[in-house]
Amino acid sequence: MTTEIDSLEARAQLFHTPCGDGQISWRSWGDAPEVLLLLHGGSGSWRHWLRNIDALSARYRLIAADIPGLGESAMPVGAKDIYDVARPLAEGIATLLGPDRRYHLAGFSFGANVSGHLAALEGDHVRSVTVVGAASLGLPRPPLELLKVRDKEGAARRAANAENLARLMIRDRAKIDDTSLDIQEYNTQHARFRSRGFASGASLKEALEKVTAPINGIWGEMDTVAWPNVEARLDVLREIDPSLLSHVILGAGHWVAYEAPEEFNGALLRFLAEREASTGR
Repeated sequence: MTTEIDSLEARAQLFHTPCGDGQISWRSWGDAPEVLLLLHGGSGSWRHWLRNIDALSARYRLIAADIPGLGESAMPVGAKDIYDVARPLAEGIATLLGPDRRYHLAGFSFGANVSGHLAALEGDHVRSVTVVGAASLGLPRPPLELLKVRDKEGAARRAANAENLARLMIRDRAKIDDTSLDIQEYNTQHARFRSRGFASGASLKEALEKVTAPINGIWGEMDTVAWPNVEARLDVLREIDPSLLSHVILGAGHWVAYEAPEEFNGALLRFLAEREASTGR
């Protein structure tokens, strides 16, 4: 692992809550009274947020979970739908923050889907929910073929990881650096829950229709999952919440929080401040 990953790991507070036959791993940075919970993408881990943690934890107590079945977290029981993934997270955040909890929620890709379902379960405990590069909104998803990695080793495996990052995650190949490859390798090794089967359909849309919190959306303009029509995704969200706050980062791909971290961090912090100002809470 790179020094950048090691440094954030060393500064994190680590917590565990029950999940299936094991536990969910939670990491926290910062000590502000306001809380922001982050949920990473499919076949991922908290490391998806590597380039965002310092900026966001300067304003919030930042909590990043490894979603059940991914990273260090145990498999969810059954998992017939996304609520089966979200429920142990809801139980865990209640344990960590208590009955009077109030927190912002942001999720990337598959984590956006889980965030919608978690927000539906948590009701007024959630101050806002921000979906990043979300699918499962009832719209067509462009076909995408990724290289198989598990049968490769050494340089061939690293090259396959780099190609998959270029095809799905990062639009600008020059930004596929050693750190992103280290993250991809770790995530690939630790992914047991197959989230791609939950990426189609309209499950996020249906969950967000039950959410009481205001909704925000962030996409990369060239997001492979949404291209060529990011605006259609935003239209779905506006139908659910006419107060939608949205931002599209020009030239960026799916893993927009890593590819364009400064613009992403600024947009998310602006959204959360606006939501707090509008509610006074």
